[in-house]
Amino acid sequence: MWSDFAKEFKPPTESQPLRFRYTTYMGESHPAAKKVVVQFCTKDLPGLTDAQRLKLLKLVGPRYNPENDMVKMSSEKFEAPAQNKRYLGDLVNKLIDEAKNGKDDLKDIPLDLRHVKPKRRIKFPEEWNLSPQRVQQLLLARKEQRLIADAAAAEILVDGKDLVHNYVQSLAPRNPVSTQSKRFM
Repeated sequence: MWSDFAKEFKPPTESQPLRFRYTTYMGESHPAAKKVVVQFCTKDLPGLTDAQRLKLLKLVGPRYNPENDMVKMSSEKFEAPAQNKRYLGDLVNKLIDEAKNGKDDLKDIPLDLRHVKPKRRIKFPEEWNLSPQRVQQLLLARKEQRLIADAAAAEILVDGKDLVHNYVQSLAPRNPVSTQSKRFM
């Protein structure tokens, strides 16, 4: 049945460095359904020297993320996602061809990474880490606090039955006249 159409997953080979991402909306039409995103690692591109790779990075500009060495580009220029994928594939090929082109090596232009905002990673001292013994101490202290709070709550507990009975007694008149005698008056 469905297993006839299933294909075994094969990870991409080194000759397939481009990763395309689509968004589908399960049969509904949506403006973002035509968008295609391509990502690739510049070190995975075959046949590029370091100088050519640096030229490629200068050409892609802010689409390059130096933290993970990834270039990310998207297109929603055309109506069909297949057309956008083809456009992105052609664009990547043109960028690689231009990087391999020896006419201008762009050595006079520095690599601009101003678009990258480094994330601050706070490193806490090792002695701040909790040891298993300290975790047990904290758990025991919390358990003792709960026991004390439960004991205090037990002292505060009030019998609701007595409260209701006393309240009803306070509402009753001082010299009650029987209800039967009121009917005949």
